[in-house]
Amino acid sequence: MSETELRVVCKSCGAEVSPYVTECPYCGARVRKRAPKLEQRDGSLEAKMNRREKRRERKARRSRERGPKSGPARPLATAILVLVPAVLLLVRIAGGGDLGGFGGLLVPFDSEWWRFLTAPFAYLSVGYLFVVSLAVVIFVPGIERRLGSIPTLIMLVACGSLGVFAAYGVEEQRAVLEVISGGNGIALGAIAAWYVIERSNATDFEDEKPDALGVLVCVVVIMLLPLVVETANVWSALAGGAVGGMAGLAATLVRK
Repeated sequence: MSETELRVVCKSCGAEVSPYVTECPYCGARVRKRAPKLEQRDGSLEAKMNRREKRRERKARRSRERGPKSGPARPLATAILVLVPAVLLLVRIAGGGDLGGFGGLLVPFDSEWWRFLTAPFAYLSVGYLFVVSLAVVIFVPGIERRLGSIPTLIMLVACGSLGVFAAYGVEEQRAVLEVISGGNGIALGAIAAWYVIERSNATDFEDEKPDALGVLVCVVVIMLLPLVVETANVWSALAGGAVGGMAGLAATLVRK
């Protein structure tokens, strides 16, 4: 048997006693109702752990096996997704240019495919940019720690661009003149990817799952943006969220 760990304190005299006894050898007070069950662990007999202790030991072992958390020390993708549209918005306001001249997608358009990449970074107002940037700052750093900056940036640019592409496909069928811009697809994609990754991680370690209510509130705010911002498109948000959710699921499956 391995060396006994003195980690049980007698409530009567305050002495530390062995975890394998039921009565304190110093004062005779009852320490526990029954002696703990023993089990073979690492070549020696030790006290059988309860569920909470097993969960903690399993989580610590997996953390040691994985080593330090992967991911950058600085959230570069988060900074790029916030600073690039902020600079573009300031330049547009200072120069007095229209949204179409700064990357917004006009429906219909003529062979300007690059607007699908620039439209998620073109904003009509500071309020729209603030809401999307807040979602990015809250959720994207957690994704970066798991996936790294470059994969995260590629994933979220895809969320925004494919979201704009989906919105264009819907609005073109309606044959209306409209401008689509802003990163609501990026924001909803980041929320969906973060939730899927964190939920999978919590399931792996039998830990507490992410707060679904808080995530739902953020989703509702992003989905309501088209009601107050004319260039925010609901189909762009939905498509971006779907892409982010699928990318987060794929990332968890690859990691496993």
